Amino acid sequence: MTKTSPLPSLEALKAQARNLRGSLEREGNFIKHGEALEFIAAQYGYRDWNTLHAAVGNAPRGELAVGSKVSGAYLGQPFTGTILSLTALGGGTHFRVALDLDAAVDVVRFDSFSAFRKRINGTVDKRGISHAHTSDGTPHLVIEVAG
Repeated sequence: MTKTSPLPSLEALKAQARNLRGSLEREGNFIKHGEALEFIAAQYGYRDWNTLHAAVGNAPRGELAVGSKVSGAYLGQPFTGTILSLTALGGGTHFRVALDLDAAVDVVRFDSFSAFRKRINGTVDKRGISHAHTSDGTPHLVIEVAG
């Protein structure tokens, strides 16, 4: 894992530490819970657990991750779907995302013409909002993690 990958939730990180500790104990290697937390922090590229904890605490609510169920809007059209791929860009400040929508959305606003999309790609920031906007100022893509 790297610092440019989206971080799991605090609960997921603590569960990883419990699982690590349990696995080591089954092999006869006993460590304290705090030591397991430090190992998890190192796995994600952080100096220590406190630094990782702060990074997770400062992260936006919800987690962009492959397989996450999401909702949002694409070119002003509401959608629900699943993240198919996610690539960190710019040191983790932005993400290239591919989505599979549950139902195709019409991306054309004209009554006499339609263009439906079920798979879409975009670039969003950590909050899930694209920098690119339509002519009326609406972001091209807004993603919210379901749940």
